[in-house]
Amino acid sequence: MKKILCFISMFCLCVNMLSAKEYHVSVKGSDANNGDVSSPFKTINWAAQKALPGDTVTVHNGTYREWVNPLSGGEREGKRILYRVADGEKAEIKGSELVTGWKKEKKGKGVWKVVLPNTFFGNYNPFNDRLFGDWLWSERVHHTGDVYLNDVSLYEEFSLEKVFTPDTLRTIRDPQGYTNVWFAEVDADNTTIYANFGNVDPNKETVEVSVRPTCFYPTREGLDYITIRGFYVSQAATQWAAPTAEQVGMIATHWCKGWIIENNVIKNSRANGITLGKERASGHNLECNDKRLDGTLHYVEVIFNTLRRGWSKENVGSHIVRNNIISDCEQTGICGSMGAAFSEIYGNHIYNILVKQQFGGAEMAGIKLHGAIDTYIHHNRIHKSGNYGIWLDWMAQGARVSSNLLYDNLAQDLFFEVSHGPYIVDNNISLSPRTIQENTDGGAYLHNIFSGDINRLDDQRYTPYHLNHSTEVKGIRTITEGDHRFYNNIFIGGDNSKLKYGMVVFDVSQRPIYAENNLFLNGSLPMTNKTQDWVEKTVDPKLKVEETVDGEVYLVSDINLQELTSFKGKGIDADRLGITQLTGFPFENFDGTPFKLEKDFFGKERSAFPVVGPVESLPSSKRIKVWPNAECAR
Repeated sequence: MKKILCFISMFCLCVNMLSAKEYHVSVKGSDANNGDVSSPFKTINWAAQKALPGDTVTVHNGTYREWVNPLSGGEREGKRILYRVADGEKAEIKGSELVTGWKKEKKGKGVWKVVLPNTFFGNYNPFNDRLFGDWLWSERVHHTGDVYLNDVSLYEEFSLEKVFTPDTLRTIRDPQGYTNVWFAEVDADNTTIYANFGNVDPNKETVEVSVRPTCFYPTREGLDYITIRGFYVSQAATQWAAPTAEQVGMIATHWCKGWIIENNVIKNSRANGITLGKERASGHNLECNDKRLDGTLHYVEVIFNTLRRGWSKENVGSHIVRNNIISDCEQTGICGSMGAAFSEIYGNHIYNILVKQQFGGAEMAGIKLHGAIDTYIHHNRIHKSGNYGIWLDWMAQGARVSSNLLYDNLAQDLFFEVSHGPYIVDNNISLSPRTIQENTDGGAYLHNIFSGDINRLDDQRYTPYHLNHSTEVKGIRTITEGDHRFYNNIFIGGDNSKLKYGMVVFDVSQRPIYAENNLFLNGSLPMTNKTQDWVEKTVDPKLKVEETVDGEVYLVSDINLQELTSFKGKGIDADRLGITQLTGFPFENFDGTPFKLEKDFFGKERSAFPVVGPVESLPSSKRIKVWPNAECAR
């Protein structure tokens, strides 16, 4: 019988392999071809209309200015649709078009003008599309369009006069100042773009304007098991992605399951790089469009709407986003409302997020997720964010944030908001001046370096908690702040008298705070009247990050790092962590097995009495390589 079953299985595998097709795409091809390697298609989107479960779309050298809108998804893990760049080649998907024929304006130095017929943009003109959505804050009207000079975005101005006499804009991206700006006028027939290029002749450079709202996004829901590998993706006119709205980034999963987004370079999005987000039918910018209720109640309604529309592990989420380079996005590198549940996000380098600082809002971070149930975020490098590094908002139940490298972010590296636990934060290196902001219950903070302040908030919003490892709502409750565990962490103080370093902020928590085997350095303070082991007020390791030209990152200290190995705590497992007070659930792995912290930042085994902080075995030196991390490549 076993032999018969084995034969049947092998037969089915062979049939599947024989039926699978590989379609090739080349800028020199034609969509009238058959898609063979010798007769390739011209556009990726045409191949995406042909591809069926098990098929591969291989894209060759070139720039593809298109929106890939797949017709089909895969069937299961072993029968995906794979979109890949051919080995050793470079393929770009751009949401922009080249623009030439700029005419110099006599009135102002460095100012040029181009008149584009509205037909140039097809059925979507981003220069006539307002950036809009819930929790977007701006006193001015911004548009989704953008202008790029040699792959660097210009700043939008708000009057023609400001193009001729621009202010010197000093931002995170341009601390020395920047005067290259644009302004657009749209009438019934034409779009006129004025741009100040300074001393540059735009007709001798590469100038592009965004024309498409996305680069890879299925308009249909439920297209599961798609892999996107190895592309350069850039310059889309993406819209603001509120958690109450349809969320469309340059790559977007659209309420699907089981995507793999890996080894891509994602750059220059008006708003978002990758979205693992919500669809439209459950609500779209409800706070802006319906003032009967406040935003909190609208989002609660959206949650129940998504549940009625099938938000579950069986239908939505379980994506893998790994080893991508994501930069120069003005809202988030990665975001998602509920669609990122049960996903894994790791090995990504995310930087230059919200660095132009032209608009603000509540939904801006390197990684910003709502409903990150059982989501695993680990071994990412996130820096130079104009807001938070990682922000988990609402319902991060079962989430784990582990072994991330965070530094040089303007707000806190980590923000955990209105979640009831359990969630785990372990082995992270957090080096920004501001480390944690939180208003949650039931977190476990284990073996981290927190080199900055900790800020806690009181919050009276009613927010859901769920059945264990499920999207199904168990109950709804305000945050009572506390029920946290802090074990084996290193806290480092600073010199800003307005900030609070260490755990003293938890003196006023309503629920108990459990703290043991923590090390407090350079003026960081434990909770008052609570013994938490080691306080070394005068020791300042002066940790900083050193970046090399070849992309390596080192953690550098003024002290011999091996000195920290003398501080050892106790092993951490589910029994020690207990259950969360409100939800009543233990700290578990995603498969339901009991949690045990067995490895450090580098994936090395922890000892029975582990060294505090994220690294178990520190070198006898003042410098240690922390990126790339071999654990990212697994």
